[in-house]
Amino acid sequence: MSGEGKPIEVMKRDREDEPLSLRPLALQEFIGQEALKDKLSIFISASRSREEPLDHTLFYGPPGLGKTTLAGIISKEMGGDLRVTSGPALERAGDLAAILSNIRPNDVLFIDEIHRMSANIEEILYPAMEDFCLSIIVGKGPLARSIRLQLPRFTLIGATTRLGLLTSPLRARFGIVEQLHLYTPDELTRIVQRGADVIASEIVPEAAMEIGLRARGTPRVALRLLRRVRDVAQVRGVSVIERGLAGAALDMLGVDSYGLDEQDRKFLSALLELFDGGPVGLSTLSAALNEDTQTIEDIYEPYLIQRGLLERTPRGRRATKNAYEYMGVTPSASYKQLMLIEDDITESGV
Repeated sequence: MSGEGKPIEVMKRDREDEPLSLRPLALQEFIGQEALKDKLSIFISASRSREEPLDHTLFYGPPGLGKTTLAGIISKEMGGDLRVTSGPALERAGDLAAILSNIRPNDVLFIDEIHRMSANIEEILYPAMEDFCLSIIVGKGPLARSIRLQLPRFTLIGATTRLGLLTSPLRARFGIVEQLHLYTPDELTRIVQRGADVIASEIVPEAAMEIGLRARGTPRVALRLLRRVRDVAQVRGVSVIERGLAGAALDMLGVDSYGLDEQDRKFLSALLELFDGGPVGLSTLSAALNEDTQTIEDIYEPYLIQRGLLERTPRGRRATKNAYEYMGVTPSASYKQLMLIEDDITESGV
């Protein structure tokens, strides 16, 4: 079977002197997700003592929280290579078959956005996950025959931002299912300080905290902001990043103290000014913002809801009182009347 055009990246784990990386290489270096780290440490130790691969694992949660990084750490701890692909990249059954036929004992196959795999790919994955075998059809028509290949024992790690879109049969085949949560400002501050060491930039703790506070609870965002602040410091000839410089750089980028950017404020502005605070349907908002509905649901809304600026109701999206205060807009009489009616309904228990 030819492996040409495989949608996969293999990360070797055979060097002991790996340089410091923005991606931690060991559980003790991974900052945050303490409860998850404790559980993974136990699962990995138990698997290694039995000389077995780690059970198939599913990570879910918002993007940028470290799902890929944890997959790399697990592969290193288990002594195998990390083989990376994604659900959309697996278009044909032969793509997955080529990957599985080249896998080695204790390797970790990481499938990002696993909920976007097609049904025919899932059907091939089921026996590979349960029985470590690969069933393929060779030939067509009357000459077609089924071949069953035995596979080395490996670990499949799936990552998804939308757990509900996974089919029940696939979800049930994962022995470990864990959610990754947003990070606290203190954790993000430590991540920024570690990232500054990696990119050889000196930063004071207050500046790291300023970046952490505006990073939307997400390490990927924090490190992206750190690199942009580093750029500003470099152009201005500043050797040490102070809090004032960090704040000014982030203001220039349009990221405020709430962690909201220009697109978030555009969303809130449309909701408040065009639709009187709502409620308004998702498709209507999509047309007003010239954005597709999935982008609104996955990118804009989660953080606005977490900050208490937006709520989803049966009638549509609606701004909260906090949103009016944040945008400096006075609620209309109709919005106030609607809120009073709903407060009365809530108090009456209806």
